[in-house]
Amino acid sequence: MVKLKTWFKNLKFRSKILIICLLASLLPVVALGYFCYYQIQNLLINRENEVLEESLNQAILSLDYKVNTYFNIINQITWDEDVKRGVTSDYANSYEMYLMYRDILDPLILTARNLQNDINTITIYSNNKTIYYHGDILRPLSDIEHTSWYPSVLNTTSPKLVASDSDRTLKVVCQIFDRYNKNIVYLDIDYKHVFNSMASLFEDTYGIIILDENNQPVYSFENFSKKNNSYELSSDELLKKYKDGSLDQDYVYKKSALSSYNWTAYLYRPLGTVSASTSQITVTVILVIFLCILFLFLSIYFLSIIVVRPLEKLAKNMEQIEKGDLSVTVTNTSTDEIGHLIRKFGNMVHKLQTMIDEVYNSKIAQQEYEMKALQAQINPHFFYNSLSLINSKAIMTEQEDISKMAQLLSTYYRTTLNKGKNIISVKDELENTTSYIQIQRMMHSNSFDVHFEIDDQILNYTMINLLLQPLVENAINHGIDHKETPGKGILTISGKQSNDNLIFTIADNGCGISPETLETILITKTKGYGIQNVHHRIQLNYGEKYGLFYKSKWMEGTTVTLIIPKKQGNLLY
Repeated sequence: MVKLKTWFKNLKFRSKILIICLLASLLPVVALGYFCYYQIQNLLINRENEVLEESLNQAILSLDYKVNTYFNIINQITWDEDVKRGVTSDYANSYEMYLMYRDILDPLILTARNLQNDINTITIYSNNKTIYYHGDILRPLSDIEHTSWYPSVLNTTSPKLVASDSDRTLKVVCQIFDRYNKNIVYLDIDYKHVFNSMASLFEDTYGIIILDENNQPVYSFENFSKKNNSYELSSDELLKKYKDGSLDQDYVYKKSALSSYNWTAYLYRPLGTVSASTSQITVTVILVIFLCILFLFLSIYFLSIIVVRPLEKLAKNMEQIEKGDLSVTVTNTSTDEIGHLIRKFGNMVHKLQTMIDEVYNSKIAQQEYEMKALQAQINPHFFYNSLSLINSKAIMTEQEDISKMAQLLSTYYRTTLNKGKNIISVKDELENTTSYIQIQRMMHSNSFDVHFEIDDQILNYTMINLLLQPLVENAINHGIDHKETPGKGILTISGKQSNDNLIFTIADNGCGISPETLETILITKTKGYGIQNVHHRIQLNYGEKYGLFYKSKWMEGTTVTLIIPKKQGNLLY
């Protein structure tokens, strides 16, 4: 992410305009295209769901009609008292049995088969030992006792459907209720005829599976091309996908329960069939998006040229000014923002020339003049000779205080004048400040103490001279001399380094500075060589982030911090 920001930051302005405008225009176009495609696909899926539901309902209605017909036929047989009496009676002779066949069973069975031609056979299975079996119409119960469905039929008097997808068979069975005899009516149905409507729901690419109450397949049909064979599902695969929810992800499907006989039907089609129908729409949307992008690119490209060209000329003029040539070569007569900017740039350059000529150079000259005037206030040779004479006379008369004072003054002004140079080592600046402090202590009868906390590693760096002495002078004259609290005055001077900076602090326990004075101490013009002058010299030489920083509490003391960069060698002033 950081690399991407850096890359974009370093791009040319024209490229930035091109990228931003393209993104701002492209995102709505792509979003609209995707929204249209998504909505159309949803509509097609919803429509497909409706078609599946309608097709499945029609197929189930057809199946229900056929099954109900079979149920009506078998109920008609099982609840016919003549049939029940005929298969449960004990016959004394064959003639009576013949009459039962001729007058009851044969007409009823043959009529039912003739009316419903998809019934292959209708058979009554009986355990009556006194009756003779009659072709396919009447058979012994032992013929079906081994079947898997036989026990379940004995527990109910309602018709039961017995179907198998693997055997492609469909049977309807029902018990003729009689507390003394077991008689089962059995209808063998043409399996293909019953489910023929399920095989023509769609032209291709669909599957249907019907499961019984035990989730065993009753009927299944798949119609997939070779390239779509992978979408075919077995009953186990369908149930597994239905339970874990993955059926919704890959298929459009409908489920319907056949409650009257506890069957469940699943009709499904792959989502790919729906997506295939949207391929033409997808191509059209992509083509429209591409043409929009091309048009936007060309429009934004020419727009960027119109916008950026004046700015490029302005940038070249700025490079020329950076090299020192302050002539204005770029012009623009338009009244838009760029034209206004170029005209303001010209005005700024002219004002810059005026500032350099009338302000900057004059300020530098004034600063040099102030320093030279300060140093020229004393004639070095005369002053040093006078101090040497005073020192000699003092030694001769054994006046040690006078001799020490003369030596301190000599040391102080020697480092102060610094042979006319403004740059001094930290060591010499501290020595100069120390001499000044000792003179002040003698003049104040040692009424205050001084503590030094200096890091020896900073002594070889250089700095502007006369930075510390004015701060010490202010601490003594305006702080310690006006101390009203009990105790002796204490002056603390520290010097250390932090990263690339030198940090000096001068702290006193004097009267402090009032809040009003503290707010303006660095900007108020004072007489003589004041705090504002020191602060200004530091920023002129080192930059605006360096200078003096004051903290003070009224009647408790003041701390001033001086921060300058580490330097070795000469500065400007």
